Amino acid sequence: MSRRDVLRRVGLVILGANLALALLKGVVWAETGSLAVGSEAVNSLADTAYSLVIVAGLYLTTQPPDFEHPHGHERIEPFVSLFVAVGIFAAGGIILWQAASSLLSGDVGVSRGPAAVGVLVFSGVLKYALYRYCLSAGRDHNSPALVATALDNRNDILTAAAALVGVVGATLGYPVLDPIAAMVVSVGIIYTGVEVVRDNLDYLVGAAPPEELRAEIVRRALEQDDVEGAHDVIAHYVGPEIDVSLHVEVEGDKTLFEAHDIETAVIEAIQELPEVDDVFVHVDPKELGEWKADADVDRLVD
Repeated sequence: MSRRDVLRRVGLVILGANLALALLKGVVWAETGSLAVGSEAVNSLADTAYSLVIVAGLYLTTQPPDFEHPHGHERIEPFVSLFVAVGIFAAGGIILWQAASSLLSGDVGVSRGPAAVGVLVFSGVLKYALYRYCLSAGRDHNSPALVATALDNRNDILTAAAALVGVVGATLGYPVLDPIAAMVVSVGIIYTGVEVVRDNLDYLVGAAPPEELRAEIVRRALEQDDVEGAHDVIAHYVGPEIDVSLHVEVEGDKTLFEAHDIETAVIEAIQELPEVDDVFVHVDPKELGEWKADADVDRLVD
């Protein structure tokens, strides 16, 4: 299955699952009055809203290249992820306000019943399945939007557990645990938003990829026949993909055809890395005196 089909399918699965959870939690909230379940219902409602954005965003990012976007539309994905983060922050803030208001007013009574416990256990199990599903698809297909969604689902497991503690505590006669658990839920939600923003800023500001990947880029260039060295190696994010430029050092007695073959071999070897999009290679003949030491290359090779 193509990257486009996988990403679109995952987006629809996420949307359906979050909508079902929002409806289920909303019903249980109405029956029990539990603030912890209510906070989880708001969380799932926010998840449903940004799932719509994810579906639309993934549809746009998987469009084929066109005249205005010759490199494709994948670079939209970090913006989709940041929109997800905004929704996460909003949900966390609403839940925190509700819980704090309840504690300050002293209105912390809840109805008892197994429904609240059941819906939170079910939510935790489903969110774990979604976490594994989104993380696998996001990593396999280099999708920051799906990785961001996976992180949100992972933290939803923890917040469901915190809400479960509050519900059980309230059922056992300690109703104050319910809004306290809701506050814990809100902190977990807000932290997820921070993670999403942090992870996607690198894509937007053109940061360098991890050092292990840069070392692999240098290694692949140096292992090609007739490449004696490399310098001025620059790798940076352009959206979720990586552009690479470098100078390779060769003996000056090569013909133009041989130099072309060397350049092509370096480009193809580096582009085999799934994270890499474009590679730009400049060939430096030794006799022009353009060979030079590069401390970063030496460090990466070592």
